[in-house]
Amino acid sequence: MRNGISITLGEADRRRLDALVADRNTPQKHVWRARIVLLSADGIGTSAIMTETGTAKTTV
Repeated sequence: MRNGISITLGEADRRRLDALVADRNTPQKHVWRARIVLLSADGIGTSAIMTETGTAKTTV
């Protein structure tokens, strides 16, 4: 069984990802990716991320 990956974001990286998510002109695929990274950095598990973002396990 594999263990989850720990992601540590710097403050500048987090601000940039938050800005991408908030920008209504950002393509949806980039918003999903940014949200997945942000949720992972917050320690949220794969199943919860899948539920929150509406994406498949292979995407997360």
